[in-house]
Amino acid sequence: MALPQHRRAAVLSYAPLKRRGAAGSVARVVGGDGRRADGRSLEESRPAFLRTKTVTQAAGSAYAEFGGTKVIVAVFGPRESRKAEQSVGGKGRLKCDVRIAPFATPNRNSNAQGLEERYASEVEGALLPAVQLHLFPKATLDVSVLLLQSGGADVAVMMTAAAMALADAGVHLHDLVTAAVVSVCRGDLLLDPSAEEERVEEGRVVVALMPSLSEVVLCSVTGNMSVKRVKDAVDLAIAGCMRLDEVVRATVRDEAAAAVM
Repeated sequence: MALPQHRRAAVLSYAPLKRRGAAGSVARVVGGDGRRADGRSLEESRPAFLRTKTVTQAAGSAYAEFGGTKVIVAVFGPRESRKAEQSVGGKGRLKCDVRIAPFATPNRNSNAQGLEERYASEVEGALLPAVQLHLFPKATLDVSVLLLQSGGADVAVMMTAAAMALADAGVHLHDLVTAAVVSVCRGDLLLDPSAEEERVEEGRVVVALMPSLSEVVLCSVTGNMSVKRVKDAVDLAIAGCMRLDEVVRATVRDEAAAAVM
C-alpha cells in the first residue's frame, strides 16, 4: 500500500478482522438519508471535550472525551532509567502503560490484559516518532493511560490524549500527535466510529499523524480491503486528524496560558 506523497508511516501493520457483531445488523448503521444512528454524517467526528492538567501529581496530564469514550492520561518523569531499561546509544526511553477500568465496558473482556498490552504498544508506537528522546539521555518517561469508558475508537482517543499530556508536561516534541479511526460498514467509510458501529464493521484503519509535519507516524489496517478502499480510508482519517489538531492545539495553548496567569 502506498501512502499519500510527502507522508510516511513509521509503523504500518495489517491484521485480519475478528467480527464482533452480527452481519445482519450492518444495514442499520447508515440510514437512507446518509446519516448515522447518532445523526452524524459519514465524515463527521463525535463531539470532543478536552482538558489538560487533570492529575495534579503528574508532570503532565490530559483528559479526553469523544462521545462515549473517556480517557485520562498522566505523564511522569523523566526519571533515571534502570540499567535494564537503557536503550542503545543512551537515548531516553518512552514507556507506555494502558489500563482498562473494570467499569469501562458493560461486560469485562476476558482478554483485558492482552488488549491493554496491544493498546500500550500502539500508543507507544504513535508517540515515539514525536518525542525528542535524545534530549534526556539515560532517562525514562512514563505514560500512564486509563480507559474510563469504552465508546468506540478507543485507541485513537488514547493516542491524542497521551500526546496532549506529553505537551502539558513540557516534553520536547517534534510535533503534537492526533489520531483517528475509520470503520468500513457495508461499503461506507465512517470516521470516528461509535462502539455500536465498531461491533458490525467489516474493516478498519487507524491513523496517527503529526499534523504540522504532514507525517503519518502510525497506520494500522484491519480486515480485507482493496488498495483503493484503504487509501480512501487513510485520506479520511488524515482529514479527521487535521481537524482535530486545531482543537488540540487550542486546548494545550489556552490551558498553558491560564496556568501562568
